[in-house]
Amino acid sequence: MEDNPKKLGIRRITRDFPPAHFLFKVEAFSLLAKTGVEKYESDAFEASGYKWRLSLYPNGDNKSNGNGFISLYLVIEETENLPLTWEVNVSFRLFVLDQIRDKYLTIEDGDGAVKRFHWMKTEWGFAQLISLDSFNDTCNGYLVGDCCIFGAEVFPLARNCKWECLSMVKQPEDNTIIFKMDHFSKLDRKYYESSVHTIGDSKWKLTVYPRGNVKFKGKALSVFLELVEANKLPPKRKVYAEYKLRVRNQMNDNHMEFSVERWFSATSVNWGYPQFMTLKVLHDPSKGYIVCDSVIVEAEINLVSQVKRFS
Repeated sequence: MEDNPKKLGIRRITRDFPPAHFLFKVEAFSLLAKTGVEKYESDAFEASGYKWRLSLYPNGDNKSNGNGFISLYLVIEETENLPLTWEVNVSFRLFVLDQIRDKYLTIEDGDGAVKRFHWMKTEWGFAQLISLDSFNDTCNGYLVGDCCIFGAEVFPLARNCKWECLSMVKQPEDNTIIFKMDHFSKLDRKYYESSVHTIGDSKWKLTVYPRGNVKFKGKALSVFLELVEANKLPPKRKVYAEYKLRVRNQMNDNHMEFSVERWFSATSVNWGYPQFMTLKVLHDPSKGYIVCDSVIVEAEINLVSQVKRFS
């Protein structure tokens, strides 16, 4: 009777075409088993740039619950030529030829798991590859004329995994943009921009409309924080910021400020207040917002998202 694949976590199917990388024929198998040899190792073969061999236990690998079974393992070779911290990730299949029907019994992990070979684990395989009862039953075709054929194919998985790390950075360094606007009463352009500051891993600037923007033109000071080069962000990338927009009171600590929480993106590059404060309040000499014809506008970013990518 054939082994139960579900019980062992092993998938067994038959196919017509032979394994891609190696065939291993054993003649007079019964005599090999009678020698008492625990395992027999094939010569090395190459597959996808690495050297391998098959390790056959004709009477089962008793140390791994293989009693009553044929045990077969794939072993990586010549690892002394690999870097000190080497590892090779592969998917592989082992085979037994049904010589009567000319079909290959294919044995692999039921979940299609990728196996990681490294300096502490140089072999993977199946302690219960096929039961000796099934193997020795001539009707199954695995042992014909005391001859059997095993095989292997090995497909390494290239390591090109990319990592992305999203961090929420609280109180980043140099987190305040200070935009001093001198000769404020003489400013005649629609808006003015601060210099660009890098906070977190993003670039930011302030945009200020001295006489207001859109429907608040002539009525209020408009202040916005802008994510610079937002159009260069990868598709779907967003940048989060928690920040304060502030017009500094230069006479005391009674600053005019508002807190903002916002995700910035290529389609939402700035955010602020078109009606940050009325021009009447701003220009009131007793309020302290304009001193020596200068206004100080600030953006203080207290939390910002940051993305790092690794190969």
